[in-house]
Amino acid sequence: MKVAAIGDVHGNLPALEAVLDHIKAHKGEEIWNVGDFVGYGPFPDECVKTLQKVAAVNILGNYDRKTLQVKKKRKKWEKTKAPEKWLAFLWAYEHLSKESRKFLRSLPEKKRLKVGDWRVLVVHGSPADPDEYLTPATPIDRLAELADMANADLVVCGHSHQPFVRQVNGVWFINTGTVGRPDDGDPRACYAMLDLKPKKLEVTYHRLPYDIKRTVEAIRKNSLPEDFARMILEGRPLEVVQGERPPEEKTGPGEGDQAPNDLQPVVEHGPDGGGGSTN
Repeated sequence: MKVAAIGDVHGNLPALEAVLDHIKAHKGEEIWNVGDFVGYGPFPDECVKTLQKVAAVNILGNYDRKTLQVKKKRKKWEKTKAPEKWLAFLWAYEHLSKESRKFLRSLPEKKRLKVGDWRVLVVHGSPADPDEYLTPATPIDRLAELADMANADLVVCGHSHQPFVRQVNGVWFINTGTVGRPDDGDPRACYAMLDLKPKKLEVTYHRLPYDIKRTVEAIRKNSLPEDFARMILEGRPLEVVQGERPPEEKTGPGEGDQAPNDLQPVVEHGPDGGGGSTN
């Protein structure tokens, strides 16, 4: 099975549409979405409705969960959260339809699948905690603990926005990267294509240009903070853009740019744990 593993769309519909077009062109058979449909981006409802239709697997992300808690947590969060983060949750909640809120509330925080010989666990953060960040720098000992509790050959996750493939104790950990809110200075959308074969796994990451201008214009039209636009333009997290002066001119690659897709076959490996490891 050829599976597109995506996540962290964060309300960025133009990025999601570019990814979905690419998946279709490359004959992805299923889409597994690891969550964070909303947050910062100007198209929360459109992203939820789109993913509800196209994804075979949808997982609740931490931003989705917090957005749904806005009414309950409002008094506390107005005092304790940074204004922009609180606004990201509140604005997303207010711009979700009742149907989309209901759909998000119905989602699990993890999903187990069987694809041929592969036992797959799809989560947002980690097998232990949906809020745990897994990155290329996560200590090998921690990944070994998670591998022991995963009861899976393959763990697909997101949350950290950092794409990676790592193997510990015969268990593969694959982070999808982020469709709609890159943090690494490359504003292009990112997802992973998994080719699950008998005793063999091929993983290819794709970095895709998209219509960044459309997303930024929608952020400004809705009077959202300019820092939200800078996050999209620069491919950097809120804390970074708030700590620096805006560059004089930096828009990142847009829909018409000639940036390569960065098609990178990362690993070929079977579910039996043989063939070496990637740390």
